[in-house]
Amino acid sequence: MYTNRPWTVRQYAGFSTAEESNKFYRANVAAGQQGLSVAFDLPTHRGYDSDHDRVVGDVGMAGVSIDSVDDMKILFDGIPLDQISVSMTMNGAVLPTMAMYAQAAIEQQEALGIESKFREGSGDTNAKSVLSSLRGTIQNDILKEFMVRNTYIYPPEPSMDRVVADIIGFTATHMPKFNAISISGYHMQEAGADLALELGFTIADGLEYIRTAVNKAGLKVDDVAPRYSFFFGIGMDFYTEIAKLRAARRLWSTLVEKHFQPKDPRSLLLRTHCQTSGYTLTEQQPLNNVIRTTIEALAAVQGGTQSLHTNSYDEAIGLPTVATARVARNTQLILQEEAGICAVADPWGGSHMMESLTDELADKAMDIIEEVEAAGGMTSYINSGMAKLRIEESATKKQGRIDSGQDVIVGVNKYKLGSKEEEEERQEVLQIDNSAVREKQVNRLNELKSLRNNDEVEAALSDLETSARLSHSTSKGDDTNNLMALAIDAARVRCTLGEISLALEKAWGRHVPSSTIVQGAYGASFTNTGNNSKSNGSESEYDNVLNKVKQFEEKEGRRPRILVAKMGQDGHDRGAKVIASGFSDLGYDVDIGPLFQTPAEVALQALDSDVHVIGISSQAAGHKTLLPALKEELQKQGSNIVIVAGGVIPPQDYDYLLKEAKCCSAVFGPGTRITDAALETLSLIEESITD
Repeated sequence: MYTNRPWTVRQYAGFSTAEESNKFYRANVAAGQQGLSVAFDLPTHRGYDSDHDRVVGDVGMAGVSIDSVDDMKILFDGIPLDQISVSMTMNGAVLPTMAMYAQAAIEQQEALGIESKFREGSGDTNAKSVLSSLRGTIQNDILKEFMVRNTYIYPPEPSMDRVVADIIGFTATHMPKFNAISISGYHMQEAGADLALELGFTIADGLEYIRTAVNKAGLKVDDVAPRYSFFFGIGMDFYTEIAKLRAARRLWSTLVEKHFQPKDPRSLLLRTHCQTSGYTLTEQQPLNNVIRTTIEALAAVQGGTQSLHTNSYDEAIGLPTVATARVARNTQLILQEEAGICAVADPWGGSHMMESLTDELADKAMDIIEEVEAAGGMTSYINSGMAKLRIEESATKKQGRIDSGQDVIVGVNKYKLGSKEEEEERQEVLQIDNSAVREKQVNRLNELKSLRNNDEVEAALSDLETSARLSHSTSKGDDTNNLMALAIDAARVRCTLGEISLALEKAWGRHVPSSTIVQGAYGASFTNTGNNSKSNGSESEYDNVLNKVKQFEEKEGRRPRILVAKMGQDGHDRGAKVIASGFSDLGYDVDIGPLFQTPAEVALQALDSDVHVIGISSQAAGHKTLLPALKEELQKQGSNIVIVAGGVIPPQDYDYLLKEAKCCSAVFGPGTRITDAALETLSLIEESITD
């Protein structure tokens, strides 16, 4: 399918301040990148300004910090938004983010004045609006946030019926070249979904979004379906990943035709972006990740993706450096320019193996879709808790297969290096000075607030809150109460992202999820694996941990108790949930803290629950700020509760955490087996009791 035009090289990036990310974007475009894909930091995702006390450790750490339209203008300085395609991964705070992007494009044209061909700059009322020229994609896929990624803000109903619907309606009227939704299976796969679950849930999400557009926004299917795009993860199951993309196109075409009877054939086309897997990247022997990413990229293009992001080989432990990002980008350019891949339209056409695999995967996914539809659609299925539970169960089983040796990960559970060789293979990672970024953002916020017209700000925020409280739909693109239109007005008068989000929160509240622990799935991987587990000793190892935990219980009168918690605004909870399930199967009493806690809140829960140990899961680089703060909170209470940490923590930070700040007793990096972590944690508990 690339004989006329190759896929778009679209690398997802963003970090620190808007100035730093802008330099990175401009350099990448000059080096051959064909579209931008913006990563925002967690406070931006969760609707907080950088000066909020809940985001101290998160500002600028896992993406670029955006507090106002002024930040957005800096982010795209020197990048003409009417000419380059921009993809933005944003769901929770999608209204203010999208509004600030649109207003930045308007102000680019206003700065050009009479040289602009658009009415915003030239003043010619007969000219087109710059909004009509904007190309790209806003993710706006809130359903999967409630399943896996957790960067939601508001409850499901207003998120779907007002936010998603109003953006769909506005873009259909004013931004016809812009994709109003990117329906994402990627994050489901990253959270642990197998390929059938990822495919089934993603297509079911897409059907739900069409219903929202048709039933809530009053649009026709042909007004919106051609502008929907998809986003799939690509892992190491090479042939099945190719079949997945083929099956996705078949399922989408079949089901859209069945449920909506479109007249425009473009409504039946599934267009997709793909990204190589972050989960398959390993901290151990990181150069192996170059091979993994290349294999995954090849599967994506063999499956027919329209655009692609390739991960950097150091992303298992942190943000990519300039050098590793260049290798990732060049992986795609080599496939395009040197491998001859673009010369063949469909290399798998007519393959019996591939057609059979496609049929098998499509049938499995269809069974899942029918189960969802029988439950009343994806929103109802998510509200029942089943979607999240099935993904968490799949993730726990996967970890059990890795830890028991059934699934081989080269360099992790087989063909491992010695400790000295491993030390030599360690990679330097990009370090962000969180405190400096936050200080800069807070100073810019203070300056903005001192210069703006507060009467205009209060009026714009009042209009947003009033619209949010309406009980009828405002999703038509020309509705004066359309939330997207009102958010652009608010961005224009310099309302901040946090203020816009809070105006809506006053009407709808914040969503508070519930947490569960999957029972038995991890242990089953050790006890139901046949001869393989017995020959490599995994079953006896599992029993050994169980016995030691039982001995602790007999001695202390209760089982070891752990609080598994996440601090800051990082909602990626696969690691935390898998650890909780694994430790539970191994005999621990396990408490799970709610997402987005502060260090003080974690300390209070740990003390109230009388736990022996707190296990902190970190994926968003806030560990050097948040872990010392947690230790300080415990010391204020005179507590000696053990703290251990795990997740995406660069080895270079271990000494700081363990020896300098002395804020935890152990760090379990990516690839640590749960059985090993459980044993070491038990030893630390016993030492603390003895002391």
